Amino acid sequence: MSMFKIFDTAASGMSAQSLRLNLVASNMANVDSVSSSMEQTYRARQPVFSALLNQFDPSDTAIGVQMKGVIESQAPLVKEYAPEHSLANAEGYIFRPNVNMVEEMAN
Repeated sequence: MSMFKIFDTAASGMSAQSLRLNLVASNMANVDSVSSSMEQTYRARQPVFSALLNQFDPSDTAIGVQMKGVIESQAPLVKEYAPEHSLANAEGYIFRPNVNMVEEMAN
């Protein structure tokens, strides 16, 4: 592996890490957001990565990382009875995100 390939691989990993940290920051920033419906409620997001392989030399090792997409957590949202809240729906409920702050800080 040439020196330039090493730098390209490292840069690819650092770029992927930056994207992951942006998603973690977004999750943490929205942990206290509320809404009046499940459809409008923020859901925790996680990146999906894959290794970039050298298409010209299959025997070569991975040459980097790419982000394949972002998935939303399927964990249940928090439904809270708060009839006095300004965003409460007709039944008096508000909805909170499914973001787990402890998991996000460890992520």
